[in-house]
Amino acid sequence: MAHAPTSHRRGAHASHRSDPSDGPIQTTTWLGLTFALALGLLLSSREHVGVHAAGITLLVMLIPLTLAVFVSGARRGLGSGRAAVATGFAFALVVLKFVL
Repeated sequence: MAHAPTSHRRGAHASHRSDPSDGPIQTTTWLGLTFALALGLLLSSREHVGVHAAGITLLVMLIPLTLAVFVSGARRGLGSGRAAVATGFAFALVVLKFVL
C-alpha cells in the first residue's frame, strides 16, 4: 500500500528556546515587571489577610523571574536603560520589604 501524499504534513518547527541573537530585553518586559512588583507591594501592604497573602505570593514568585531577566539583560543587552533602572528600583523596594 502506498503512503499518503506528504503535502498535508507539517514542516519542521522552530525551536522555542531563547537564542542569544534575539536582541536586547524589550521595554515592555521591564515595564511589566515594574508594574507587577509595584502591584505586589501594594497588595502586601493591605490589612486583609487574603489580599496580603496574594501580594506576598506575587512578590515571592517575581523575585527569581526578575533576577533571571537581569541576568538575561546582562547577556543580551538591557534595551531601555530607564526601564531597567525603574525595575531595579522596584526590585530594591521588594528586597528591602523582606529584609526589614
